[in-house]
Amino acid sequence: MTRLAQKHCVPCREGVPALRAGELLPYAQQLPDWKIIQEHHITRSFLFSDFKAGLDFVNRVAAVAEAEGHHPDLCLAWGKVDVQIYTHKIRGLTESDFVLAAKIDELYLAGLR
Repeated sequence: MTRLAQKHCVPCREGVPALRAGELLPYAQQLPDWKIIQEHHITRSFLFSDFKAGLDFVNRVAAVAEAEGHHPDLCLAWGKVDVQIYTHKIRGLTESDFVLAAKIDELYLAGLR
């Protein structure tokens, strides 16, 4: 379990600055499978053996997202789920985005065991 996965998402308020450049590096190092896109959002694709396995994963991600009060954009296709995360209120990245990503990684790894 990463240190990030042990944390919880914190509701964001308008006016909070988004993380930029060097501030993103420590998070990127903890989540090397996630890509930071233009300092705006993070994304990762997860592969599955079939549609149902991907759907089951989406439902598990949804449960965690609800519990954390932080909701990713999910795209389900046959054998693949694309996840995009950012803090909508500030149109950028906060620590909570990386916390949710770490929790999603753990769900994926748990499903592989």
